[in-house]
This record gives sequence, structure tokens and C-alpha cells, in this order.
Amino acid sequence: MIIQKELLIPPEFINDKNFLYRAASEKTSIAKDEIKAVVVRRKSIDARKHNPVFTLLADIYVDEFPTEIKSRIIYKPVKDDKRVIIIGFGPAGMFAALRLIELGIKPIIFERGKDVQERRKDLRAIQQDHQVNPDSNYCFGEGGAGTYSDGKLYTRSTKRGDVKKILNILVQHGATEEILIDAHPHIGSNNLPKVVKEIRETIIQNGGEVHFNSRVTDITIESDKIKSVKINDEYIFSGEAVILAAGHSARDIFELLDKKKILIEAKPFAMGVRIEHPQSLINEIQYHSKNKNENLPPASYNVSCSVDEKGVYSFCMCPGGIIIPAATAPGEIVLNGMSLSRRDSPFANSGFVVSIGPKDWAKYESHGALAALTLQRELEALAFRLGNNTQSAPAQRVTDFVNKKSSSTLPETSYIPGTISTPLHEALPEFMSLYLRKALKIIDKKMKGYYTDEAQMLAVESRTSSPVKIPRDKNTFIHPQINGLFPCAEGAGYAGGIVSAAIDGENCADAAAKFVL
Repeated sequence: MIIQKELLIPPEFINDKNFLYRAASEKTSIAKDEIKAVVVRRKSIDARKHNPVFTLLADIYVDEFPTEIKSRIIYKPVKDDKRVIIIGFGPAGMFAALRLIELGIKPIIFERGKDVQERRKDLRAIQQDHQVNPDSNYCFGEGGAGTYSDGKLYTRSTKRGDVKKILNILVQHGATEEILIDAHPHIGSNNLPKVVKEIRETIIQNGGEVHFNSRVTDITIESDKIKSVKINDEYIFSGEAVILAAGHSARDIFELLDKKKILIEAKPFAMGVRIEHPQSLINEIQYHSKNKNENLPPASYNVSCSVDEKGVYSFCMCPGGIIIPAATAPGEIVLNGMSLSRRDSPFANSGFVVSIGPKDWAKYESHGALAALTLQRELEALAFRLGNNTQSAPAQRVTDFVNKKSSSTLPETSYIPGTISTPLHEALPEFMSLYLRKALKIIDKKMKGYYTDEAQMLAVESRTSSPVKIPRDKNTFIHPQINGLFPCAEGAGYAGGIVSAAIDGENCADAAAKFVL
């Protein structure tokens, strides 16, 4: 007999098997010696009260033992008779390729950046030397933006596809099985590159192709269909269909589509700052104590409010993390956050952003579908100028920002390129700074201590999602003008994170398979 129950386990006993079995016995009123196994299916933390507890959803096996069958996909080599081109090798591109192989179709992937190993050198260059490689950085390269920016796997996209399948594929390629049960699973930027490499090897071993340093520079369209894709202004490849999964920062792709009068649209998104607190302070606020139990992970948070009908919210919160320079071109500052698997940095950081809509980019209406992108680019260029034309980020204490004072000193930061004290309350556009100031006071009432001079804001957090949408049919996933073009995931405006992008990649692969078969 299997009984599923919710068990509440104090942090000090979370690794105590005997305590777990006693808790299961008390919950079911079944003798402890009759319980043969307790298998945790879901684990989360309830920190609403002064004594946080782990909440476990567990299968309790009574007088029988579990027969666990690991979910593993057997990939088989594909032939060369049916081919689909995939542009971009982020989560969407990777999972689209794996799904195509499942369906017996050859994926040919073009990634503008480098493989995970070579990519490290360019990340070091931007961190230490302030040099940005426009084709290899925190956004571009094998695995996409997620590879070196945290590896958070939480998603709300449960109705779009099989989240469990995505997680199982990651485990199959080297991720820890903990991601299958954690309510907010996380791989870590130190482990995800290994997983990404394993996925690449699976694709190649089964007949797929992965081409690095291969930037799309043109596409040829005949009779409303993509005839060919030009790579690096030189080599031209063709296939039966094209999955466009280039990511939310592939501005040259958006500009190419716009130039060729292929329908794209300006899309609402969000921009703001990266806000950084001492992790110990966030722990104290969230766990209601200065003394965090060692078995509790670094505390996270998710805050939001409405200010004059405009949304202000946290984004991509990184407990025990660092802030990273995620620019994709010289002359701009773009900030993001990441955490290693241990999440042991003394800092907590999060995007703290304002929703951006048509009224905010109205002055750029002459740029048409690229109006929102133009606003985004202007803010990033402004941050670069404020940072003395380096990757040093303009920054200000939170209290000084609200009180409209320059910061005479700044707290320590995780941001390796460094910070420059800047009156962001003056430098940022009023539609952004006004709402951020108001929101900080509102959020402090919900999360007392969040508004503090120990926290600072670094500018600018601008790549929360794509400022451009590439339309597609909701049933066929095909672009309304270009037969055989499948806009995919974050870069097309249809996903927001590793798992949702992976799901969209699978969905586009299914649609492309129907198209070519």
C-alpha cells in the first residue's frame, strides 16, 4: 500500500531518516516498522511563521518496497533525408534538437557563440578587462543566457508542456536528481555547463549537427518560404524548416527581419536595476531570525506591487549569488544575476524592475517594431556612459535613491567590474525612477528591512524579456508570412526562463516535424 501525505519537518531533522519515518508513522497512524520506505516527491520551505519548516509531499510505502523506474529517453541516430535548421543553441534550441531526434529528424544547429569551454575566456574578459565579445558573452554561446546565469528551473508554464520530462532530460544529462523534487529547482552556474555539454554530445552522437561561431547574417526568401540561411556572410545552408530560437538579445536578428519586412512587433517588457542586499539580512527577514539553521538554504524572495497602475517587481532573484555583466555589445552595460550550486556568496541580488509599455517608448515610434528595443538600447548606453565608459556599474544606496541624495560611499558588492557612485534618481528616466522610489516604501511594509542603507541599486537591468515579438500561428507555430519559419521561445516573446524555453523548443520541434514529414 502506498499513502501520500504531507510531512512537516523542522530544519534540524531534514537529513535524519529516523525522524522522517517517525513523522510518517505519526501522520498515518501506522507502526514505524510497517513502513518500508518514504519517498519524497516534492520539497519546499514554509517560512511564514517564526519557525520555518520543510514541507515534504511523500509517498509512504506500507508493507511493500518502491520499484522506481527512472525515466530515460533512448535516442536513436537519425538519417539525413529530413532536416530542420535551428538558429540558436540555448535551452529552446537544445530541447528542439533533442525532440527532433526523438521524431527521427536531423537537427542542424547554428550558434553564433562558442562552446561552453571556450566561452569562459570571453566571460573572464568582460569581468576583468571590461572587453565585450559581441558573439560570445553571458547571453551568446552554448546553452544560451541560462548557462552562466544561475540555472533556475522554476516555471509556471505547466500547461504548455511536460515540465517533468524537461527536468528528467536534464537529470539524464548530469543534473542532480534534487531538481525533480525541489519546489524551486536550481542547477547552478558551475554545474549547468557540464549538463549542456552532455546534451550537445547526445545530439551529435545521434546524427545532429552543432555549428559554433556561426552567426546568421542573412536569409533568402522565395515564394513566402525560407530558401536558405547565410552564415558568417559566407556559407549557405538549407533545410525543410527553420526554428528561430536566437534569444532575447539577438538584436541583429530582429533588425534583419525588420529590414526584410518580415512581420515583428514591439512588445511590453520590464527594465530597472539590480538590487543587492547582504544575504544575512534577507535570511533574517525571511526566516524571522538572525540565526539561520545550517540546513536551511539562503533565503530568497519574490516581491511585487502596483504603483499608479504600473507594475514593479523583483525578477530573477539570486540568493547567495553575484551580479554579472551581461552586455552583448561594446558601449552598453547590462546586468544580470547568477548563483553557483552552493549559493554561498554573502550577497543576495535581484532584478528590481518596472513594466514598460507603449507610452514609455512613444518617443521612439519612428523606429516602428524596434521602438521598445531602441528604448532598451538607450538605457544601456546611458549606463555605460555613467560607468565612465567601462563595465563599472553606476550604483547608489537604496536609501539615498529614495531621498534623492548622492551616495558618498557604497556598500561592498559582488559585481566584479566594480561600481561608481551615481545619482540614479536623476540619471534614470522619470518613468522608471519615480515608480522604483515609491515601490521600495510599499515593499518594505511587506518585507520589513528590505528598504535599508545596507542595500544598493546597480544600473541597468534591462534584459528581463524580449522587447520584440515575432508572431506565429497559435496552432501551427508558423510565422504568418513565412511558411516553415517557427519563431521560438524568449527571443520571439513566448517564454521566460530555462524550462519554459525548453518546453517551447519541444513544441516548435513537434510543429516543425509535422511540417516536414
